[in-house]
Amino acid sequence: MTDPAPVTAPRDALVASVPELRAFALSLARNPATADDLVQDTVLKAWSKLDHFTPGTSMRAWLFTILRNSYYSMQRKGRRETADVDGAFAARLSQAPDHDGRLALRDFAGAFAQLPDDQREVLILIGASGFSYEEAAQTCGCAIGTIKSRANRGRARLAEMLQLGPDEHPAISDPTANGIAPAKPATSR
Repeated sequence: MTDPAPVTAPRDALVASVPELRAFALSLARNPATADDLVQDTVLKAWSKLDHFTPGTSMRAWLFTILRNSYYSMQRKGRRETADVDGAFAARLSQAPDHDGRLALRDFAGAFAQLPDDQREVLILIGASGFSYEEAAQTCGCAIGTIKSRANRGRARLAEMLQLGPDEHPAISDPTANGIAPAKPATSR
């Protein structure tokens, strides 16, 4: 006598079906990236609607139906949209900015690269990564005052190298956005 097939939880059956879903999606879409998107969409839809699955019915058939319907919906949507692979249509709709942002970014990157490592590190943590002064101090293993000093010196040096006026600021985020007052200006040492 053979043992009956083991009863698996619907979530386990869903996860176990992913390789078969990908193979089916690949056969429909004939593009690996599109197939992966279809499988992801199918798993998300099935996971969120798992309470609608009827126990005792075929999980595999249910998932394949969701994938198939997603594929055909994508096809219908694609027919209503205009493909603009080389950006020709978008180029006609866009407008060049009043400034050349690439030149400013190149100037900033050059000036930023000239900063000492400790100032550059702090400006990346505070400005680019959104760390608070406390978080940056903990990351660098130094006092908050040291972090504030390095940040202030780095900003001042960037402003000097970029020849910014007194009301202009380098493109480094303001730490007051984190609810912390900015550091006092550093004096030359």
